[in-house]
Amino acid sequence: MTTRHTTIDSPLGTLTLTARDGVLSGVFYEGHWHMPPPEFFGERANPADPPFAPVIAQLREYLRGERTSFDLEYKASGNEFQERVWARLEEIPYGETVSYGALAAGLGDPNLAQAVGSAVGRNPLSIIIPCHRVVGSDGRLTGYAGGLANKRFLLELEEPVAVKESKLF
Repeated sequence: MTTRHTTIDSPLGTLTLTARDGVLSGVFYEGHWHMPPPEFFGERANPADPPFAPVIAQLREYLRGERTSFDLEYKASGNEFQERVWARLEEIPYGETVSYGALAAGLGDPNLAQAVGSAVGRNPLSIIIPCHRVVGSDGRLTGYAGGLANKRFLLELEEPVAVKESKLF
């Protein structure tokens, strides 16, 4: 198994991208809450190398508000429950949010909200698998592995135009 990584500058700070066997496996913030061990990252790669170049291009388009979804090959590896939660995250539409409790209910047990929160926080593909779209039951911003300022940035980026305009008055 070949693992490589590269970094890019973004409006969210430096992002570290990882790939295993040529497939995107991670997008991590500086100071990411649940950073994997050093061996997860492998050797440094050139950002222009595959699979990083298309990932970087699509991330930049997204962060400029020019893209609402990603068309990339990626693989998030975790335990069975984490992977179920991450699959649910991918179903949250651009510009919308869902609560941890609603995610837990969608998985069949509303009492799993804390476990869902733990799985969301361990999502290795931040932004690509949109864990920033998960909020508290009252709509408040809650913890985010990349920091609340980055979560706020991403949610405001995705905010529908009508909502943005309503904030002007």
